Amino acid sequence: MRSLDHDEALIERLKTHDTPTICNAIEVAQGRRGFDGFTQRTMHWSAPSDRRIVGFARTARIAGRLPPQDPPEVIRSRRMEYFRSMANGPRPGIAVVEDMDGDAAFGAWWGEIHAQIHDKVFGLNGAVTNGVMRDLDDMPQGFPVLAGAIGPSHGFVHVQEIGTPVQVFGMTVHEGDLIHADRHGAVNIPSDVQDTLIAALDRLLSSEAIVLYPLQEGPVDFAQFEALWARFERART
Repeated sequence: MRSLDHDEALIERLKTHDTPTICNAIEVAQGRRGFDGFTQRTMHWSAPSDRRIVGFARTARIAGRLPPQDPPEVIRSRRMEYFRSMANGPRPGIAVVEDMDGDAAFGAWWGEIHAQIHDKVFGLNGAVTNGVMRDLDDMPQGFPVLAGAIGPSHGFVHVQEIGTPVQVFGMTVHEGDLIHADRHGAVNIPSDVQDTLIAALDRLLSSEAIVLYPLQEGPVDFAQFEALWARFERART
């Protein structure tokens, strides 16, 4: 059984690596190459290039291309229910919000006000969405948003579902899943590798050093490369 100390150690370690490294470490932990639990399209990142976010997902689904059909009081009540859900749950947390309009999405749920609220009121670490963000010059630096598009207006955006499974460019996320994201995209870290992921990261970095360190020292001829690559292949999985 995983302990609280282990969870905290894993979270702290995950913060020190970019998302491609985490994807590679998941393969090491699984003992095979290739998996698909990550975003599978180029996305937009609101924060400095060296920032990354790690946390447990708080999920919701929104739409904004067409006006909502429910009465205004229902829309307002559902929005407050969404806020309440985002304010609860395990921490660190990340909002993972699916725009149900898909590639036709144009209503920005994420802008200065919502980002500030999710950061300063709810204490979340950032957001991942296939939808739209705006107010790029005014977004809080402490709340990175990884979004599918950039646009100028909120359109008719409104909350449709809260706490349900979501899809973000091929990445399926259930509430409570552990997410890592940066400017490259996001990955859902499988629960069955979390106990061994720190060790997998150590093994990954050690195996990559077999090739990288000699290359950093200077030119490597093909015979040397062939020997290095054979050692790397044996070590990486």
